Amino acid sequence: MKSLKEKSINYRKKGYSYNMISQKIGVSKSTLSNWLCNIPFSPNRELIERIGLAKLKSASFKHNQKIAEIIEMKSLAKKELGKITKRDLWMLGIGLYLGEGAKAFENLGFSNSDPDVIKIIINWFKKNCGLENINFNPYIHIYPDNNINKTISYWSKLTGIPKKQFGKVIVDIRTNKVKVKRKTLPHGTIDIRIRTHGNKDFGKKLHRRIMGWIKTATEQINAGVV
Repeated sequence: MKSLKEKSINYRKKGYSYNMISQKIGVSKSTLSNWLCNIPFSPNRELIERIGLAKLKSASFKHNQKIAEIIEMKSLAKKELGKITKRDLWMLGIGLYLGEGAKAFENLGFSNSDPDVIKIIINWFKKNCGLENINFNPYIHIYPDNNINKTISYWSKLTGIPKKQFGKVIVDIRTNKVKVKRKTLPHGTIDIRIRTHGNKDFGKKLHRRIMGWIKTATEQINAGVV
């Protein structure tokens, strides 16, 4: 079965607009923009009839210009960044934990909905903090339109964490939020919590260590060392 992203790419290659794809598969235009920004666009007959050829020629030209610039900037960025080292990963992870990591009550955890961010933080926990898969206890927060089993399978495959280690899925049914959030988070949000399994180095001690990294980095940066 094709994923929503694969379906969206297929529709885009067939010449459908973001609006039309969003209506067909129920994914927000902002998510589609992230998925499809590098896909060349040539409008199909249905779209031409709906909007008009003149407007579409202009839109298609601008879109292809955008793709060309994205490719150019990605190439430049790759040269500027060079090869990523373990220390680079360490500093990137500190920044991510500063923004999205658990800080209160000395509990270790990290919550986000972006698959790439989650893969990076899992990598960071393993390579820079010494954790293993057995230490991860993920919880998933979803909305009523998300499929629980598919969502667990998605995050389990992405992270490499066995399904049996996932906690109870939390479904947000608040009526004042559902209308806004539906369709915008196709896989919900994953909250990765850490279990020590008897190793005290992975409990409060590791949390204090991470907080020390964050404090040291922020103090030096704010003092103008960099």
